[in-house]
This record gives sequence, structure tokens and C-alpha cells, in this order.
Amino acid sequence: MKFLAITLIVHAPDPVTGRPTPVRKRFREVVDSALAAEELGFDGFGVGERHERPFLSSSPPVVLSHIAALTRRIRLFTAVTTLSLLDPVRAYEDYATLDHLSGGRLELMIGKGNGTAQRELFHVTPEDQWERNSEGYELLRRLWREDRVTAEPRFRPALKDAEVLPRPGGPPPRVWHGSATSRESVDLAARYGDPLFSANVTHPIGPYAELIRHYRERWEHYGHDPALAVVGAGTAGFHAARTSQQAVAAYRPAFEQYLAFHEQAGVEPVFPHLDDFVERSSALIGSPQQIVEKVHRYHEQFGHTVLHLQAEPGGLPPAAHRASLELFQSEIAPVLRREIPDPPFADL
Repeated sequence: MKFLAITLIVHAPDPVTGRPTPVRKRFREVVDSALAAEELGFDGFGVGERHERPFLSSSPPVVLSHIAALTRRIRLFTAVTTLSLLDPVRAYEDYATLDHLSGGRLELMIGKGNGTAQRELFHVTPEDQWERNSEGYELLRRLWREDRVTAEPRFRPALKDAEVLPRPGGPPPRVWHGSATSRESVDLAARYGDPLFSANVTHPIGPYAELIRHYRERWEHYGHDPALAVVGAGTAGFHAARTSQQAVAAYRPAFEQYLAFHEQAGVEPVFPHLDDFVERSSALIGSPQQIVEKVHRYHEQFGHTVLHLQAEPGGLPPAAHRASLELFQSEIAPVLRREIPDPPFADL
């Protein structure tokens, strides 16, 4: 099994002082998290893309390019690239440049994105976002594989024998399709033989397991080898400690931040109590043995071979989060790496 650390670059007040965190400091924290992830042995580091409050992740290629200059081994993920909002030509230029600068370490995770504010910012409607995502991906694939492209897309100006630079320095990057409950994303991934990354953060396991089963069915429908279907899955939270009591007590401030976020958004939380969150969500909160057992329970339904954890404290003291990640890498990851197979490609 392989492990990613992911951030959406949430910009929230300092959990201790309540004061706003300066934007420059917040970006520095993200970079420090990426460096820590490489140091601790994570296989990848991901940066989300959002264009609305409370996020600062509007420009993943810039953030990841800076991280690329400071790291050597860790693979660099987008989580996700919101192709429904982007011009695929410009997205290709940004990410092809990043792939060169990183020495071929880029992994694209694409999705339609969510949020009314960012749809309005880019003049995208709920009715056309799936078509934009699909069209953008198909054009992006061609740009990565063809030196000159002629196309008449619906959502951007036509291309006539267009050369888009820089040309790739190697094979196209792997593209994962991020999905929460969308069968459209799942079908697109299966059609092209691409891996799926289940969000797996908002609801109990049922809807996500159903969607992954659908992905595997569509994968076989399109004629792909079932053994080569790759699934990754997210987690709703993470904190490891020597005992479950210590882990739950330490995680309480982060859960209170989770409740406050839902209240501010005017949304009823799916898991209104911490005990319920620990038990029924995908959050990994407990002792090393408890976390290993929970990952196995999810693996029985998902068959996933890649897992992501939150890269940043998210309401926990930074030192406590760092200690938790160290415990994960020293006592949890080795067991999961041994007991759950790696995805069937060597470079992750």
C-alpha cells in the first residue's frame, strides 16, 4: 500500500489564539508539511484546488512547483485539478512545465470541483460542469500525446494545427479521477483505463463502496484487465496515539473545528458527535492497531491500494500532529505496506 499526505490549504484562524493566520505564513506551513512528508517517507504530497473561502489553493501548479524545487523523491499530486473550471490548454501548459521542473514526478487528479462561488466565478453551471470536465480531459489527453492538435471543443475556442508548449519530457503523467458520488467521473475513469480516487470523507462507507463497485464494473465493460484497476481512498481525519483514549481526547479540538465549519456553512454535519465520527466515518483516530484494523475494514469493501492522510494539523497542535505522523510511519504504514498490495505500477 502507498500513502499520500494531502492539503486543501484551508485558511482558518489560529486554533489557539483565534487570530487570522497571515497568508504568507499559511503558504510556508504548506511547504513545511511537504518537506515533512518527504522526510517521513510518504509516497506523495497533494495540493487541492479551490477558488472560494476558506481555501488558498487557487493555484496548485505554483505551489507544487515550489515544493518540487525543495524535494527530490516525493511524487506531486493535484487533489483535484478542477478541469470543469479551466481552459485545458492553459492547464496543459502549467502542468507540463511542472512535470519538467519536478523531473517527471507529477500525478494529476482531476474532478469537476464543487462550490457555488467558484462556479459563479468561472461562469460554469451545474448543468454543464460534467460536460466541461469530460471535454477538458479529452482535450488534455490529446495535448499531452499529440505534437499538433486540431479540435473544435464546445467550451473553448477551436484549435487548428495548434502546437502547445512545452512538449512533454517523457510519458504523460498518470491521471486519477477524483470522485465523491459521481458516476460520470467513474465512467470517464473506467473508459480510459485510469485509476480512481474516492473522496471517502463526508459520508459513511456505503455510498463510496457502491461507487467503487460501479467503477470496477465499468472497467471490465470497457475491456480492461480487472487486476489492473487501481483505487485510492481518502480519510476524513487522522490522529494516532498509543491508546484510543489518548487519540480521541487529542482529536477533540479538530472535531470542534469540523462542527464549526459546518455551522458556518449552514450544513448539518453527517457525524454530529465525536464518538460517531470516530466509529462511522473514514477518520483514522486511535491506537496503531485500531487504525490498521479500520484500514483493513475499508479495504475489504474498496480493494484500495493508495490511502491519503491530512498533511496538516487541522486544529491540532503542530507538534502533536507531527508525532502522530511519525507514529503512523513507524508502526502503522509498515504493517499496511506488508499486508495490502501496492498498486500495479512501480513509480508511486
